[in-house]
Amino acid sequence: MSFKGIHSVYFLGIGGIGMSALARWFAGEGMTVSGYDRTPSPLTDSLQTEGIDVHFEDTVAAIPVAIKENSDKVLIVWTPAMPSESAQLNYFREHGYTLHKRSEILGKISEKGFCIAVAGTHGKTTTSSMIAHLLQMGKLPMTAFLGGISQNYGTNFLRSKKKSKESIFVVEADEFDRSFLRLSPSEAVVTSVDADHLDIYGDETTILEGFKDFIGLIKKKGRLHIQGNALQKLGEETVRKTKVRDYGLRAGKITAENIHARPDSFVFDYHDGKDVIKGLELFIPGYHNVENALAAISVARAHGISELVIREGLKTFRGVKRRFEIHINEPRRVYIDDYAHHPEEIRSLLSSVRAMYPALSITAIFQPHLYTRTRDFAEGFSESLSLADHVLLLDIYPAREKAIEGVSSEMLLEGIQSASKQVIAKEQLLRHLGESSLEVVVTLGAGDIDRLVPSIADFMRSSQTIDEL
Repeated sequence: MSFKGIHSVYFLGIGGIGMSALARWFAGEGMTVSGYDRTPSPLTDSLQTEGIDVHFEDTVAAIPVAIKENSDKVLIVWTPAMPSESAQLNYFREHGYTLHKRSEILGKISEKGFCIAVAGTHGKTTTSSMIAHLLQMGKLPMTAFLGGISQNYGTNFLRSKKKSKESIFVVEADEFDRSFLRLSPSEAVVTSVDADHLDIYGDETTILEGFKDFIGLIKKKGRLHIQGNALQKLGEETVRKTKVRDYGLRAGKITAENIHARPDSFVFDYHDGKDVIKGLELFIPGYHNVENALAAISVARAHGISELVIREGLKTFRGVKRRFEIHINEPRRVYIDDYAHHPEEIRSLLSSVRAMYPALSITAIFQPHLYTRTRDFAEGFSESLSLADHVLLLDIYPAREKAIEGVSSEMLLEGIQSASKQVIAKEQLLRHLGESSLEVVVTLGAGDIDRLVPSIADFMRSSQTIDEL
């Protein structure tokens, strides 16, 4: 597939985090970009501000005339999240357009330069964003497609001003739907290989095979930075033809030592078997983020970035929206929001919160994401949520799925060992919080729980009483 001769690109589902980054890349290449999404969002607002035409009516009439009249000179990019009855999707299919998935287009772009592909069932968004920031600080020619909104740059797409014949592409390699197998990595990071997306893979063995296939795509003489436990799960034979730099807090040649958890940061020493960088400060808290930083530093050092730049880069890195995002951090009033939607992510997050605020009570508000994930990992969810003192469960966010009989948030309650636990409707949440004694509040989930964040933050900042809610 070639982009030569293409003058317009149309996206079905342009408001998605991955789709919008692609839209920005094509716009930067000088092409006319437009698209449809179901509902307005901060992302679609940003795209419109940047001059990209976005509409919210799934009708044939809403498709731009230029897209209808020049089918051979337009590119249609779609997401499988589009419903099969979509009027626009069916129009393109019935009129002979070739439709391309986001992963296919991203794979084609990744062939244009040196591709650093960051994979893993957890941690890939923060790690790829951190790598992009360090490369940017090091003034290397870089383009990054991120799976979240960078707090430093306010976008999910970064492109350095420095031009080069071979730019470095930092790409989030998504294992969902085996999308990462379309990439052409010159260098790769694997942060974790825990079981997930069992609706796609079926079992843990199959998802491990998927990661082995991904590693097999690394170009000859390429590098692999892999978390130690992930390497153990995949097996040494998987990486015998690749230059490997393994890292981890408990396993790996690259490690972090002298870790100190503070209320607003983590401090640690970087060891790689040869060199030591002492007293690194990371102002996005969490043990898991220290581990993500090890991978990012390893990549940065492989590209010749100095210790001074790495130190300053970590110190100035502000993370990604909805990844351990601290909204309030007062002596006895803390509010943290996170995208965590897998038991291991919740365990890592709550363990770090406990280390940061050992004397305070933690209230976790969790919205399960997908019926299949809730069913497949129910025991793990209950166990990890038990690290909080109080747990509030919202109803399952279905996303692309239909309800499964017998699967609900209630099924998690029995296994949760916290002091209090209950399922609560979103509409009743603020009132319940107003009746509670709150110290540390953590919201968790990958659904639409993010829409509650501003209200919860405003409530916790205020001195409202229950009668004023």
